[in-house]
Parts: sequence; C-alpha cells; structure tokens
Amino acid sequence: MSVDVDVTAEHIARRIASTIDPVFAMIDGWRDVLERELAGPLAGALTGDGAPSAETLDPVVAALVSGELEREGSLITGAGFVAAPGFLADAPWHLAWWLSGSNTFGPGSGLRRLAAVDDPDSEQFRDYTTLEWWRVPERTGTRHLTGPYVDYLCTDDYTVTITTPVRVDGEMVGLVGTDLYVARLEQVLLPVIRESGHPCTLVNASGRIVASTDARRATGALLRIEGLAEALAPLRDAVTVTDAASLPGGEAVVPCGDTSLALVLEA
Repeated sequence: MSVDVDVTAEHIARRIASTIDPVFAMIDGWRDVLERELAGPLAGALTGDGAPSAETLDPVVAALVSGELEREGSLITGAGFVAAPGFLADAPWHLAWWLSGSNTFGPGSGLRRLAAVDDPDSEQFRDYTTLEWWRVPERTGTRHLTGPYVDYLCTDDYTVTITTPVRVDGEMVGLVGTDLYVARLEQVLLPVIRESGHPCTLVNASGRIVASTDARRATGALLRIEGLAEALAPLRDAVTVTDAASLPGGEAVVPCGDTSLALVLEA
C-alpha cells in the first residue's frame, strides 16, 4: 500500500524548511559581508607580500558570529570562517571558529574560540579540505548541509554542519558556516514530524537519519529503503526538488524546500 502525500505532509515539509531557512539566510549574509570586506577594507590591510592576514580577518569573523552564538534559543553551537590553504599570509591553515556556551567541546565555557591545531607537522593536525563540509561546496560551488555525523573537530557529538563558499575575484578563498547539534534539531523538529500521522523519518541527501518518529531508527544511520538513494540523487547534486516521489515499497519522499533534507513517509 502506498502513502498518499496529502496537504499535511507538504505543510510539514515546508515547516521543516522554514526552521532551517533562517540559518541558511544568516550564513549567506555572513558570506556577503566577508566577500565585501575581503574585496574592500581587508584588501587594504595587507601584509608585505600582498596577502590578507588572520590577524585582520579574525576580528571581523568574531563580530559576525558572536551575536547569534550568544542569542538565547539559537539553534547553532559553533560558527566561523575556514580559510583555503595558503590564502592567509600569516596562517597557511586556519579556522576562525567560535563556540557558544551550549557547546560542550573542549575546555572552557561561554563564548570562546576553538583551539584548532593548524600546524601540519603536528600529530593532531587534520586536513579539513578532505572533509565533506569542505569537499562538496568546493566541488559544487554552493551551500551544503553535512551530517548528521560525529564531529570530532568542533563538537564531539552528532552534528549538522552547513557551509557555503566565500569567493574573491571568482576564486574560493574559504568557507563560512555553522554547526548545529542534532539533539537540538530533534527537539525542534520531532513535534512537527509527528503531525504527519505516518511513521516518518527526516533524512539528508545521502539518506542518513536526522530525526525519526521510529525510535529504532538511529540518528546518523543510513535509512535503507529500496529506491531511496535514487530519489535523493537530485538533492545530492544541489538541485532543488519540490515534487514528492514514490518508492517501490510504497513509501513517499517529500523534499523540504532547498534544505537538501527530505521526509520519508511509510505506510
């Protein structure tokens, strides 16, 4: 028996999108500010070899993200800018990333700077350009939602990371983005998902579970349903899909706007 995608399901998908859209808009705004600064004021604050520096860029990033990180009820738990290797003259590898008071990663409390290892000769160094949240925006040139995954770099917990490229003269010089705890997203989204009246699971473009009305479906695990990978393929390619799709087993897949998330409704 197939699931009829009614107005309720479409409405729920729109509500999920409306929860994520403000985060997208905020990140896009940060990107726009950084691109203007790097093409204007920061372009005039150059080091001797003509490259921008972390010393001048970091205060701009801190001012951008600190307000939202400190706002009560904010969904985000970390945010900042990650530089392309070699872009900054005084920091070949650099994360200008701040953590909120709700972030339990590492020492300290309240709003604080992430203590990242940026020395490639260190045993603790990690090449962030190999990670999905860097690789996919670099390849597609557009925003990407990574996760849920356990983020051992910034949260040490199940996390969703949203990143978007920052460009100067058409070249990607880094990413701006934010982290959200999956547990916090579940608190906000599960009551909405339950209104579907069906067993329902929210997945990312790779089919990994973000939240589900079925307690047996673990966060971060792949939802293994025949035909799901093919139905989600456009989302993986950063294509906005608005129409629901039916799977061979009768399940319905309902895209959630341009978030790259989708609802899977089962009979």
